[in-house]
Amino acid sequence: MRELLRENIATLKPYSCARNDFTGEADVYLDANENWQDFVGKVDANRYPDPLASQVRKALDEVLGLPFEQTLIGNGSDELIDNLFRCFCRPGKDSVLLMPPTYGAYRVFADINDIKVHTVPLKSDFQLDLPALTSFLMQEKQTRTAESRLKLLFVCSPNNPSGNAFPLSEVKTICSLFDGIVVVDEAYFDFSDQASAISLLGEFSNLVVLRTLSKCWALASARVGVAIASNEIIAIIRSMKYPYNVGGPSQNLALKALGQAEAVKKGLALIKEERKRLAVMLRELSCVQQVYSSDANFFLVRVSDAAAIYHYLLGKGIIVRNRSKEMHCENCLRITVGSREENAALVAALKEYEHA
Repeated sequence: MRELLRENIATLKPYSCARNDFTGEADVYLDANENWQDFVGKVDANRYPDPLASQVRKALDEVLGLPFEQTLIGNGSDELIDNLFRCFCRPGKDSVLLMPPTYGAYRVFADINDIKVHTVPLKSDFQLDLPALTSFLMQEKQTRTAESRLKLLFVCSPNNPSGNAFPLSEVKTICSLFDGIVVVDEAYFDFSDQASAISLLGEFSNLVVLRTLSKCWALASARVGVAIASNEIIAIIRSMKYPYNVGGPSQNLALKALGQAEAVKKGLALIKEERKRLAVMLRELSCVQQVYSSDANFFLVRVSDAAAIYHYLLGKGIIVRNRSKEMHCENCLRITVGSREENAALVAALKEYEHA
């Protein structure tokens, strides 16, 4: 781990904020330069939140079995992804590996941090190309120098935009092959029947798993992401994250949602039911050429003319995403599984398009 870290992060003296120096309850708080007045009628809105989001992490442990000492809360998964770049990758020197088509923000964060991007594309059916990946990693290991090496490898499972999850055995193979940090982004894990990479944490100290409350837990606006990793990696990220990176209102919403686990479970079942119904309805349309199997709450759908259909739906007030510019995704739309009423409106509009 010491070899993988940027030198300035390895030797960093972390900033200690007021709520790091004191935890617990007091009658008078005069340590954090807060305003004692309340102008918005929200309890503790004038107070800084817990920088470690301890109550949220306890709830995640109790409800989802994510070990308290091995979790870190971020301002969405995006903050955690950016933190990993800043922890491990030296700007202008190190590199990361992506397997497109995949979540576009990985490359954006690499570009922001001046990190070179290597790619080993998925196969045309969106499965991992393990022989190509093995070959690339072996070659990189032989040619790396002290001045430049591959540090991060991202696996998005279920993958965005294709929607398919990768078998845990293949994720394990990647962890065995790569001697850098393997980041498995499980933002859509709740919708999948595949086993989580979290089960591999005890075996691989170079593994980081990302989760979010944005999707299944319906808290996209709150921006609550979770990193699960070894105690060492969690301590490293914690040392350099922003002091109060997840606000009190977001922490409170996370706690409220985690307290409604049974309701969320029922909501997840509804989404899976609608996913089945929507797949059947879409496959019956003549403008739809292929609906790819999905382990997420969306479908990648290959259509006759993605641009025309996108703009037709837009005119009907229905927004989908045109992913045609992504690798292997020519004439493909990504369509979220909505409510029964929303899905019916979508299909009705597509039928109108066919007869227009």
